[in-house]
Amino acid sequence: MSNRPHTPLLDRIANTADVRALPEAELRQLADELRAETIDAVSVTGGHLGAGLGVVELTVALHYVFNTPDDRLIWDVGHQAYPHKILTGRRDRIRTLRMGGGLSGFTKRAESEYDPFGAAHSSTSISAGLGMAVARDLKGGKNNVIAVIGDGAMSAGMAYEAMNNAGAMDSRLIIVLNDNDMSIAPPVGGMSAYLARLISGSAYLSVRHLAKVIANMFPKRIEESARRAEEYARGMATGGTLFEELGMYYVGPIDGHNLDHLLPVLKNVRDAGEGPVLVHVVTQKGKGYAPAEAASDKYHGVSKFDVITGTQAKATANAPSYTRVFADSLIAHAERDDKIVAITAAMPSGTGLDAFGERFPARTFDVGIAEQHAVTFAAGLATEGFKPFCAIYSTFLQRAYDQVVHDVAIQSLPVRFALDRAGLVGADGPTHAGSFDLAYLTCLPNFVVMAPSDEVELKHMVATSVEIDDRPSAFRYPRGEGVGLEMPPIGTALEIGKGRIIREGTKVAILSLGTRLAEALKAADQLAALGLPTTVADARFAKPIDEALVARLAREHEVLLIAEEGSIGGFSSHVLDFLAGSGALDRGLKVRPLRFPDIFIEHDKPEKMYESAGLNASAMVETALAALGLQSEIAELAALRAAAPKLV
Repeated sequence: MSNRPHTPLLDRIANTADVRALPEAELRQLADELRAETIDAVSVTGGHLGAGLGVVELTVALHYVFNTPDDRLIWDVGHQAYPHKILTGRRDRIRTLRMGGGLSGFTKRAESEYDPFGAAHSSTSISAGLGMAVARDLKGGKNNVIAVIGDGAMSAGMAYEAMNNAGAMDSRLIIVLNDNDMSIAPPVGGMSAYLARLISGSAYLSVRHLAKVIANMFPKRIEESARRAEEYARGMATGGTLFEELGMYYVGPIDGHNLDHLLPVLKNVRDAGEGPVLVHVVTQKGKGYAPAEAASDKYHGVSKFDVITGTQAKATANAPSYTRVFADSLIAHAERDDKIVAITAAMPSGTGLDAFGERFPARTFDVGIAEQHAVTFAAGLATEGFKPFCAIYSTFLQRAYDQVVHDVAIQSLPVRFALDRAGLVGADGPTHAGSFDLAYLTCLPNFVVMAPSDEVELKHMVATSVEIDDRPSAFRYPRGEGVGLEMPPIGTALEIGKGRIIREGTKVAILSLGTRLAEALKAADQLAALGLPTTVADARFAKPIDEALVARLAREHEVLLIAEEGSIGGFSSHVLDFLAGSGALDRGLKVRPLRFPDIFIEHDKPEKMYESAGLNASAMVETALAALGLQSEIAELAALRAAAPKLV
């Protein structure tokens, strides 16, 4: 008997070819090791855990059966893909997940050839996969395309649009539906596994093809009746009638944690003929890790945690989060106004509307991952005199821009948009950053757009939106905590389009929109220490802008900095347009917009992201000095920062 220490199978996996080289009997052990490695890695980095644990066996089976990366494997949504990353040559970097310079928390084309499509938002995999399949056919290729779509993503219309299109085509596409909490299927077991294996096999497929050939010989009415009879008979046994009606060949449901069930079915669909196939796999979020299995959210998203106890290392809150301030404010107004209703697109806890829903269940609507529907649904409510608040992450509202324009703005309907996660969001990176809402909303006629500088201002902006009944409005606020100010019980409506002066100066003016105000005040302190008295103003409104305030700042100062947490084309562009039209630029005013650079800023800690964007106090000071031609002062500051960075 050998006394050599046991070598984990995972240590022998450099890429998926090594997975396929294993005996099938060892795949169970590999899955167990992969689950343990995923848990340990996320305990160090934080991130999305529950969904990844649910697809461990599926990940192993897919890479064992299919010839990745030549066979294209798309994960939707991408936070299921941590086990996939470990098996595809990224295990040595998995503990850099979501950190600056490290692995993305989602699939990313630039990161690996095993990531053929970036899927950070949801419901895109079938469309992308169909495009890849058609491209393969046009090139005369033979590789497989597999789209693994999470169940939550199936609540979005885009997935059904793609399936409808795929069902009308002959391109070979394999769709794996990861059903982990929607209860689409009844409990699965030996009989369903047997049926899935039977109907995915070549014998059944050839008989089905023969039946189609024979049916084609009959009149159209009889052919159609025969087809429907066959589909509905299978549907009663397997539950797949909906997908068959969309043109899919449905297989399932099968136990997604049982490799003896998964492997033969995946091999059958790999070796089958033409057309789209949907394999329905039932999994359990958080599978194999007791704290996740016991948690109500199955550890969907976690901070760093202790592997033994599952206890998460939550930061001590010194102030309420902006999300909580919004939710509490909306509840306070809804207590007084029964016309206020709230809408979320599958993010009740992320937007704070879970608390609103506990207080007002009949006035809270979670429409699923369906932002387009959410916006037009809100528009319909507004036509009947209700006051809908659409609480959607800034990045997700992009999915519903057509509805914002046509169904809300053109009709001037008073839908209120609460845009959470505005600005740079940290570990989730550019796919989840709220970079563009200022640009895409302020260009719309008759839209009121606000951005609070702190949590008290957010309260006032909720109150302001409640009172706006003749046009749409939006207020954007960041992820994270406020600054710890004393809070009024309820906000007070602001005068539309009016900003405020926070500090008076004479040489430099900083006009800030949003939570860069704190950095603007730090910059003003440093400039004042250099003998440059600086005015700081809080714009409050990105649209309509406070023209009187902007004109005053332009008239009374030599340099005007405009700071915003958004892209080119947003607030600064509107201020510059006004200044150009007013002739202020002709008088020698030096204007410097400070906004996101024209790049996608990669994931990191938020403060580092804002530093790289040039939106911290140091960047503001240097920009003002450069505008004034004070290069020696810039050099002196740089030397001081190098010597004592915390003091300057």
